[in-house]
Amino acid sequence: MKYIDRNQDAWRPVGGEDGPMVSITPAPGQLLTLQQWHAIRAQWPAGMAVGLAVPNDTDIEDIEADIERFAMIALHFPKWTDGRAYSQARLLRTRLGYRGEVRATGEVVVDMLPLLARTGFDAVLLRAGESREAAERALRFFPAHYQGDVRDSRPLFALPPGAADQLAREPVVEFTDPGAAI
Repeated sequence: MKYIDRNQDAWRPVGGEDGPMVSITPAPGQLLTLQQWHAIRAQWPAGMAVGLAVPNDTDIEDIEADIERFAMIALHFPKWTDGRAYSQARLLRTRLGYRGEVRATGEVVVDMLPLLARTGFDAVLLRAGESREAAERALRFFPAHYQGDVRDSRPLFALPPGAADQLAREPVVEFTDPGAAI
């Protein structure tokens, strides 16, 4: 999992002082809203990296025609209890075959990391106050899952001989900070 430092992020939203910019000049590293992308897509140079910020109430299949043009897609969690972006990420990876960066943004807490990884996210911008160290520990809690996921759709029992045994031998990480979230 790639952890994004909001002060060092190469992707920058395109906005004005009081909302989205009216005119956009294409440049590498721009993170556009869906509305901005639809307004400029015909003029966007082929091969120039562009990021897309997608609200979690968007039908992700609506961007299928342009999927190869996006170097990064940021999926938003407006609340940590709202899981629609998990479904969007899974669809991006499994149904649309997207290979670029899928980033979790918004109210992303450490407890979400294992499921983020299983559903296709490979980058995360943690909510303020969340610890990267705790997030890394959370990813090591469960070395294997019975169900398949975007990395390997086979359930545990369908893995090659010995693979499940190897996963069972991986060290278990214990949580030793009582009173805190993982």
